[in-house]
Amino acid sequence: MNIKSEVTALTESLVAVRRDFHMHPEIAFEEVRTSGIIATHLENLGLTVQRNIGKTGLVADLYGGKAGKTVLIRADIDALPFSEQTGAEYASTKAGAMHACGHDGHASIAMHVASIFAKHQAELEGNFRFVFQPAEEIVSGASAMLQDKPDLLEGVDAVVGLHLWNDHPVGWVGARVGASFASADAFSVFIQGKGGHAAAPHQCVDPIVIGSQLVLALQTIVSRETDPQFPSVVSVCTIVAGEGAYNIIPDSIELRCTLRTFDSELRSKLQARIETLCTSTAIAFGGSARVQWMSGVPPVVNDTDFTERFIKTALEIVPEVHTPNPTMGGDDVAEFLARVPGVYFLVGSGQGYPHHHPKFDIDDKGCLPLATELLASAALEFARG
Repeated sequence: MNIKSEVTALTESLVAVRRDFHMHPEIAFEEVRTSGIIATHLENLGLTVQRNIGKTGLVADLYGGKAGKTVLIRADIDALPFSEQTGAEYASTKAGAMHACGHDGHASIAMHVASIFAKHQAELEGNFRFVFQPAEEIVSGASAMLQDKPDLLEGVDAVVGLHLWNDHPVGWVGARVGASFASADAFSVFIQGKGGHAAAPHQCVDPIVIGSQLVLALQTIVSRETDPQFPSVVSVCTIVAGEGAYNIIPDSIELRCTLRTFDSELRSKLQARIETLCTSTAIAFGGSARVQWMSGVPPVVNDTDFTERFIKTALEIVPEVHTPNPTMGGDDVAEFLARVPGVYFLVGSGQGYPHHHPKFDIDDKGCLPLATELLASAALEFARG
């Protein structure tokens, strides 16, 4: 099987499917149309598809004709909740939703890898489990799929996936051993004070003052309590306070925050310190605080052996494989890689605007064929054992 020629023959379809998904984005756990199109495609290839795993996720197994390992191929499929400003002919037709992170491309790539493998099924070594995952943007889809299907990773020997990466041009490929993406935790700090008239602050316990102290104090956890050789980020991203009045001190406020780090032990330590700092600071100012942790995932950690095997395979396709700096962005492929070894690699798709920007787009005619060839080649290599 010549993967490059197979991909070349599918390039027009790769681009068309990606642009269709781009025009019809669906945000986390609402990917009904997207998953329906993918499921129909896989069923037409002869695969048995399990639908509605983790609400809108899909799982499909393809069994090769020869003995080998089982490889899970993962692609995320959700969009982001804001409106597009690209002006492209295939721009989002849905107000308040757009594919601004390349997941439309990821879905198309994995679908066409399945097409190639189904065509040559009898000659393949090993088995392939295709996982189309919802809700990556809220880092909840992988855990939802694992909860719905506890045996999702049973018998799987390796995990492989990719992310299109607008920080680099088409032709650039990157993979690094170890931590590649940071852990991603969301948390809220609920601060309780005592409201009243703004002209009589001495009769109140002002939660806005407590929250202001915490916005600054939380930064010391990184600057003064974390070894600078081990990066971490604590950011306060939203403050919910009051109802717009100019003369009312509210009873309570909420800080919505994120924590990022590359080390699981450090992650646990910082979570504990955040709770202690918030509660004690609030008490010191006469109020109280409660920390509530929401969605969170561990770091994305690439296995040494599989990363080295990927690099060796990729060097047969491209002249160089780069070692990218780790990113503080999170990705819940980490849930799979924390349980089964594998690799999550990057493919340049550069089109000028960064991820999560309303003018984000990819050079799909350039990056999709290369990414498909890399993903298919890596999966075949890992399946050989």
